[in-house]
Amino acid sequence: QVQLVESGGGLVQAGGSLRLSCAASGSMCTFNSMGWYRQAPGKERELVARITRSGSTNYPDSLKGRFTISRDNAKNTVYLQMNSLKPEDTGVYYCNYQCYSSGRNYWGQGTKVTVSS
Repeated sequence: QVQLVESGGGLVQAGGSLRLSCAASGSMCTFNSMGWYRQAPGKERELVARITRSGSTNYPDSLKGRFTISRDNAKNTVYLQMNSLKPEDTGVYYCNYQCYSSGRNYWGQGTKVTVSS
């Protein structure tokens, strides 16, 4: 199975920046996509950013221009650069890894991001 280790969460002021990292290890099935999701208190988990095997990226319209996902293939690591952070960005951010053949999803343990006003 794929194991995901996340880091980079913390407390940041509104307008600030933060970079999250997710290192993948284990069986390393051919990946279809990797991404970041977040869950705010009392809300459902939502997509933040996703990068496909081909390198295409996807973002919600509300996050385009502020959040950027990237991947370092040599390190099996995906990053999420978050700029111009807002209090509503507060939540637990989860790394996701989807296998190409099976479609199985793996999730990290989550890293908490708190944006103060």
